[in-house]
Amino acid sequence: VVLDANGNVLQDGDDVVIVKDLPVKGAPKPIKAGTKVKNIRLTDGDHNIDCKITGFGSMALKSEFVKKA
Repeated sequence: VVLDANGNVLQDGDDVVIVKDLPVKGAPKPIKAGTKVKNIRLTDGDHNIDCKITGFGSMALKSEFVKKA
């Protein structure tokens, strides 16, 4: 079971919102808080969300930095 920052259960295909600015290695600017991410995929491992972020491309996120939209 994967939980978001508020303790809600996340599932494949959910839409989420980033809750804090996330620095990205190799990118000139961070992903801003409030960025909406559509259609997530859950994976095993440290970063348990795979997604595509507009302007950044494919990305792996930790569920503790997102909340369900």
